[in-house]
Amino acid sequence: MSKAAHYLQEHLLGEVMVSSDARKYFATDASIFTLTPSLVVYPRGEQDVRKTARFTWQLAERGRIIPITARGSGTDQGGAALGSGIMLVFPAHMNRIVELDPKSGVVTVEPGLNYGRLEQTLHTHERFLPPYPESYEYSTVGGAVANNASGDKTLKYGATRGFVKSLRVVLANGEVVETFRLSKRELNKKLQLQTLEGEIYRSFNALLEDNREVIEKLDLSVTKNSAGYDLLDIKRRDGSFDLTPLIVGSQGTLGIVTEITFETEVYNPQKELFLAEFESVEKAVQAILELRATPQLPSAIEMVDGQLLALIDRLNPNQLKDIVSKPFPAVALLIEFDDEGRQRKKIVRRTEKVLSELASRVTSASDLAGQTRLWKVRDAAASVLSHSEGQLKAVPIIEDGIVPPEKLQELVSGAYQIFANERLQVALWGHAGDGNIHMQPFLDLSQVGDRQKAFRIMDTYYQLIFSLGGSTSGEHGDGRLRAPYLPYLYGPEVYELFTKVKQIFDPYGTLNPGVKVGVRMDDVRPLVRSTYGLEHLYDHMPHS
Repeated sequence: MSKAAHYLQEHLLGEVMVSSDARKYFATDASIFTLTPSLVVYPRGEQDVRKTARFTWQLAERGRIIPITARGSGTDQGGAALGSGIMLVFPAHMNRIVELDPKSGVVTVEPGLNYGRLEQTLHTHERFLPPYPESYEYSTVGGAVANNASGDKTLKYGATRGFVKSLRVVLANGEVVETFRLSKRELNKKLQLQTLEGEIYRSFNALLEDNREVIEKLDLSVTKNSAGYDLLDIKRRDGSFDLTPLIVGSQGTLGIVTEITFETEVYNPQKELFLAEFESVEKAVQAILELRATPQLPSAIEMVDGQLLALIDRLNPNQLKDIVSKPFPAVALLIEFDDEGRQRKKIVRRTEKVLSELASRVTSASDLAGQTRLWKVRDAAASVLSHSEGQLKAVPIIEDGIVPPEKLQELVSGAYQIFANERLQVALWGHAGDGNIHMQPFLDLSQVGDRQKAFRIMDTYYQLIFSLGGSTSGEHGDGRLRAPYLPYLYGPEVYELFTKVKQIFDPYGTLNPGVKVGVRMDDVRPLVRSTYGLEHLYDHMPHS
């Protein structure tokens, strides 16, 4: 056992493991990459996280860098849950609901908490956390905060960032800070601190003041965005200041989150759901835009395309039997409303009028059993993720692009063309109401040709995203996969700001390096694994 492992084992309450099987298990997440940690730590509380960070900081001061990577359930598709140094695994011990106020719905939790367990608890108090990702049954809330995750309800309610009220964060040197919106007077007190926290506030405040015009370039014309660092809503005109929006979505590169306080929404189990089938992408997009223009947004507009329906029919002809019939539509949309009684009836009538003019077939359901049956159409995407044909597997390399909703038809057409040029089958699904589409090509990563093809597809696809005014990541974050594209997405001035932000918070580069900034494509190519699989997620059916 290494000296580092011996030291941590002596000083931490949690367990420290260096066995080859444990390290091998944490060498992969849901991405195409592999990177083996040197040791695994299961922290039992914030003090363990502080001591670990302080230990690596002291080593870094002497010139020895040991990275720290925080990890939940390993569902990250961009490789942000991988690291070569210390792997901090939170679900083992730091998985509690700390406090829940049933009146306000405000809830404080630890990062290793299972997202599904949190939702179940909130439902008993007639509340819910709307931006839950598709993987919520087997992912953690800490991972959702790290990626600024979202899901089908984000159309109406927004992404994770909008629900995080405050955070407890361990800084690179082991200090603990609480982030929440500070008044101008409270900010001035922070600026006087002779600690790393004080230095961060002074340097970061100056960075924002000196680069206001550059920061405005971060405001892309998309409905949600998890690419880069969010610098837009840190300091407001009234002088108030909040680091929380910055930490959310930073993927453990600026600090290690040990506690999260969420605001929640009232949960209404009574919903109305439509399954609308369209003969063309054009008509489906027209329906989406008309529904988005209504005073009250649907709670969800999800899509699958005809290619996915055909693939599911080939793999399992009975899976969608009597729900969607042949000939399959070009696009099927699932449109949900969760408004209260009279308001919902009014919106439903308006929706029925839109769909009667554009859809070729419409099915609706007001009861839970009927809605669960219709949602099987969207859930069918899970079958694609777990399917293999020989060595061919659906691989997550371009699964999170987002464009302005009015550009959705161009995105779909462009994606079809890219796959046709590469002679690959394509299936699309995702959050159509937000312009956020998922797709995973079938490739054999053991073949050099397919590995080259993967990077070629990425380059072509992201060029398409850029041309349409979109973002490389709507909800999954950058990780190692998309970090090399950040300079092209935002331009050199913004990217330089990102680099300075990282330097302010993490001067020695110990916090999840190789993620977000300072990442080149040549850095990530050697990390691609030769075989791709989701074995550690098969307790649940992987979703996207």
